[in-house]
Amino acid sequence: MNSKKQKVLIIKVGYSETLDPEISNITSYGDVMRTTVLLHLYQNDHVTWLVDEKAYPILKNNPYIDRILIYDLTSVLQLQAEHFDTVINLEKVPGLCALADQVTAWRRYGFRFDVKTGQAEAYDGTERTLSICTNETHKKSQKRFWQEYLYEMVGAVWQGEEYILGYEPAEGEKYDVGFNYKVGNKWPSKAWSMENWRRLEDRLTPDYTVSWQEGLDNMEKYFEWINRCRVLVTNDSFGLHLALAVNKRVVALFSSTHWKETCFYGLGRALMKIDCGCPYQPCHVPQCRLGDKKCDVDVDEVYAEVCAQLQADSQMPPRRKISEINEFRRYVIRSRVGIRTPVQIG
Repeated sequence: MNSKKQKVLIIKVGYSETLDPEISNITSYGDVMRTTVLLHLYQNDHVTWLVDEKAYPILKNNPYIDRILIYDLTSVLQLQAEHFDTVINLEKVPGLCALADQVTAWRRYGFRFDVKTGQAEAYDGTERTLSICTNETHKKSQKRFWQEYLYEMVGAVWQGEEYILGYEPAEGEKYDVGFNYKVGNKWPSKAWSMENWRRLEDRLTPDYTVSWQEGLDNMEKYFEWINRCRVLVTNDSFGLHLALAVNKRVVALFSSTHWKETCFYGLGRALMKIDCGCPYQPCHVPQCRLGDKKCDVDVDEVYAEVCAQLQADSQMPPRRKISEINEFRRYVIRSRVGIRTPVQIG
């Protein structure tokens, strides 16, 4: 650790989503995955990340994280006794905000604890992000990528930095198309109907191999399943961001949430049914307000886009192994000590 410039603590447990107001004890894996783009800024530093135990596999073996702490009483007591140069708290849970404020540090970013209201409040640079969480009209109208807001919160400018995942595949590609049909318990309104999934399978199977989502009870098996698919058809969910992290082409189905904050890094396309007749679209709520979901994308449109992505995938050069990408990242860290400019990995 002596060769590192500073100590950085990232608090992203997963109980609250950075750009959404909801707070719960259901871990948002997608938000943890997306937050890894920040690590490009701290590649020369000693990084500690506090996370929920269920999200630990997302951070495991990450080349930019020096220490992963599981959120429990022991970790809380340890952090309260440590000193850091920088604390980045991306949780709006009041108790985690209070913890972040209690950790000794020179500078702080993200959310803090308001002792008068007992709620999350914004540090300088985070006001715009907090206003998106509290103002539905503002959230619907925003046109910036999620990563841009995240970098803004820490006083930096996002330059296209990608997700960073430490996972190493055990096998190569096996299926043409993967159906990532499940959504998390937080947002059931994101799910495309099972009838549509079955109709899409009927359209594809004469010409392509199709695999339904695997690894539902084991995250590392889930990583492996996604890596075995050439193209992933997915709801707006953790799987979407995981597929992008392992350089897979995606067809993403959006309904209750807006696609504009998602960067696809040139690896896919978002589909959303415009003018579906719902006055709330996109509603940004877990349950359909009308009770009769009208915003599902048409199967014909999804089929056409899947075929287009398969064609695009066949024209791509061979993908580098994740181990090769991570080794290059480690080389960059060793050779650029003292340089703070984020590195764009091709």
